[in-house]
Amino acid sequence: MRWKPIRFIPDGTKIPFMRLSRYGFILSGILTMLAVAAFLTIGLNYGIDFKGGTVMTVRTAEAANLDQMRKTLDGLGIGSVELQEFGGPRDVLIRLESQGNELAEQAAQEKVKAALGTGVEYRSTETVGPKVSGELTQAAIIATVVSLICVLAYLWFRFEWQFAIGGIASLLHDVLLSIGLFSVMGLEFNLNIIAAILTIIGYSLNDTVVVFDRIREYLRKYKSMGLVDLIDFSINSVLPRTLLTSICTLIALLALYIFGGEVIHGFAFAMIWGVLVGTYSSIFVAAPVLILTGSSRMSQPVDAARAAAVPQRG
Repeated sequence: MRWKPIRFIPDGTKIPFMRLSRYGFILSGILTMLAVAAFLTIGLNYGIDFKGGTVMTVRTAEAANLDQMRKTLDGLGIGSVELQEFGGPRDVLIRLESQGNELAEQAAQEKVKAALGTGVEYRSTETVGPKVSGELTQAAIIATVVSLICVLAYLWFRFEWQFAIGGIASLLHDVLLSIGLFSVMGLEFNLNIIAAILTIIGYSLNDTVVVFDRIREYLRKYKSMGLVDLIDFSINSVLPRTLLTSICTLIALLALYIFGGEVIHGFAFAMIWGVLVGTYSSIFVAAPVLILTGSSRMSQPVDAARAAAVPQRG
């Protein structure tokens, strides 16, 4: 008996993506405006990398009483103190705001140790001064902006300016929605998240280039096909590859999120969100921009017979 490969995504799909993209544009527009509003009003929960200060991880002899620990540390006169459970019920993450200089940071740490007593195990202590945090913030902004500029130049060089605009629109959509999600959820925004955002840019770009490459191939092959139908035909032809790649990536990221520990949760969560929104934007944001930028191909008749005769590849 001959073995047949399993087809999770059927070949020859004819989903009218461009007809649905009008609703995608509306949804993306609303979500993007909400994301910007959340960033401007709520703001990001910056980690120690960006606002400076000290992070201490401790382990108590029994399940930690966070309320009692918070009352004890609030009376030390060292400014804002944040506590949260870190992994297990005995592990606590303590954040101290920046004290201004190295000596003051060390003095604040000694006050915390004296207040909590000897029944606490101090597992790690990390301090970032205000100067270093400012440099890290500047470097993170530069890295993100430079990556977007490089993507713009790459797409413009490899394809055409319409493709470059579509790619940048897709990437800005993904980055803004990711920042908005972190603002709304109040998740810690640190260098790990910047790394995740840069990775999201790369992943989303890969998805977009796959779609653009097929569109460019069919633009040369079917010169009489209308642009809307050609884009739909192109996306449907790469749909199995796009979806299966995203699903496999999500499986790995879910395992990382579940079993990777507290330290990696933020990065894994950002990546999971990025894969979902990146796959969506490659189809419903990047491709429709080619139509919005204008083309005479859009009004030409569809060569349906030639399109139907071509086998779709994954």
